Amino acid sequence: MDNAHLSLILEKLYNRSMSIGEALGQLKDLPFKDLGFAKVDHHRALRKGYPEVIYCQSKTPEQVVQIARAQLDHEETVFGTRANEAVLQAVAASIDGVEFDRLACCFWKKSTHWKQRDKVIGTIVICAAGTADLRVSLEAQRTLEILGHPCEAISDVGVAGIHRLFAYREVLEKAAVIIAVAGMEGALPSVIAGYVSCPVIAVPTSVGYGSHLGGMVPLFAMLNSCSAGLSVVNIDNGFGAACAAAAINDLGGRSIP
Repeated sequence: MDNAHLSLILEKLYNRSMSIGEALGQLKDLPFKDLGFAKVDHHRALRKGYPEVIYCQSKTPEQVVQIARAQLDHEETVFGTRANEAVLQAVAASIDGVEFDRLACCFWKKSTHWKQRDKVIGTIVICAAGTADLRVSLEAQRTLEILGHPCEAISDVGVAGIHRLFAYREVLEKAAVIIAVAGMEGALPSVIAGYVSCPVIAVPTSVGYGSHLGGMVPLFAMLNSCSAGLSVVNIDNGFGAACAAAAINDLGGRSIP
């Protein structure tokens, strides 16, 4: 439940177009709904500006569906990340109108209250070093879309062919925030952060050969970047990078359903 939905309930109550009992029925699960295995945070949109996101990894398909249904009962936007094929199939079979991106491992259904953010600095640009990094960069893109922020994705612009990156020079220079996603040696974020004036958020990925250590090498490289001001999130955390970028890009109040 977001500020707009809560305001509507209070307005109806004030105008006597809704009874006290009806209002209590809609508000009874604030601040959370206890499902036994999970406590769904219906209060989060009031605090953060966006509802609780379902992290599907290590949850059963049945648990994910129950959490999603609890959110839909509160007219919230539903967004799930790290969803495997079994979860995606269960959600698609149980929830009408759900959308999903298999490569990003995400699914979503926007509430009727959802709207694009109108008070933002500008466009958030997502740069993926290689095609193998797309799962992470797409997670960031889908998250930004749900958060209502304008974004543009650029793929396969890693340092092995640096001229590909600079073909997007104008896009980079106009970006409000840049998310740079890279595996292997993790050089791309440092290159971008040394070139642009906007905030850059680095996302190391688990893409690489043996001594890559599952993403530890690019993580350490990004943490030790000589490009001043580069921020770094955890390995494969496209979602976290998108949330940070949205917070930077947001100029107005937080009222995303």
